[in-house]
Amino acid sequence: MAEFLTLESAVATHVHDGDVVALEGFTHLIPFAAGHEIIRQRRRDLTLVRLTPDLICDQLIGAGCARKLVFSWGGNPGVGSLHRFRDAVEHEWPQALELDEHTHAGLANRFVAGASGLPFAVLRAYAGTDTMAHSATVANVICPFTGELLAAVAALRPDVSVIHAQQADRAGNVRLWGITGVQKESVLAASRSIVTVEEIVEHFDDDRSAVVLPSWTVTAIVHAPGGCYPSYAAGYSERDNDYYEAWDSLSRDRHVFEEWLEHHVYHREGS
Repeated sequence: MAEFLTLESAVATHVHDGDVVALEGFTHLIPFAAGHEIIRQRRRDLTLVRLTPDLICDQLIGAGCARKLVFSWGGNPGVGSLHRFRDAVEHEWPQALELDEHTHAGLANRFVAGASGLPFAVLRAYAGTDTMAHSATVANVICPFTGELLAAVAALRPDVSVIHAQQADRAGNVRLWGITGVQKESVLAASRSIVTVEEIVEHFDDDRSAVVLPSWTVTAIVHAPGGCYPSYAAGYSERDNDYYEAWDSLSRDRHVFEEWLEHHVYHREGS
């Protein structure tokens, strides 16, 4: 059953050096507060997994937490490049970064296979690309029924998946709604999970449009209002577009970035 913890305790207990860590949330519900706590605890040699690595992955990479990134698109949404990501790839600062790139469908299906307890997923994708020459997690497979050539993607089973959601109830069940991406699949595929939430309620209402993760699928729940800022939580907050725009300039320079990290993450000012 899910355990209610502080954010510091949840990360200290469930995120270890060398772990494969998924941080999911699509457009909204991005787990920034948890990502910042991982930085504060100076975790190292992590394999980060995220369909759309954006600012939180840029910050983790720049802080020296990551040795590998598994992803399907990367950038500052609506603004441009991720400069700490680029610096790691182009100049190995603060260290080299290994990449495993997929399509959105490919990576989503890797989570689905992991959540389903299967060794791989099959899809019509990657045709006409050289992805298989650069990834050990994609391969051709022949359908035993039709003889059709298809792509197989290896199951993804993170050591820990971290998501943000709108609500948890007192029994440890989690509910999220809006654009849900692969949060559910990432939690079900993982050995452990940390869910930060906007609110803890006595019980859920009867809105059947929400996704519910039962308590037995969740390892730790953290009450963290605003835990997805500067992204947003549908029904609770709005996206801070100025933050995303400002990130483009302050993340370009290593020294400026390190000053930001020191003041806004390590010392928790404005994080």
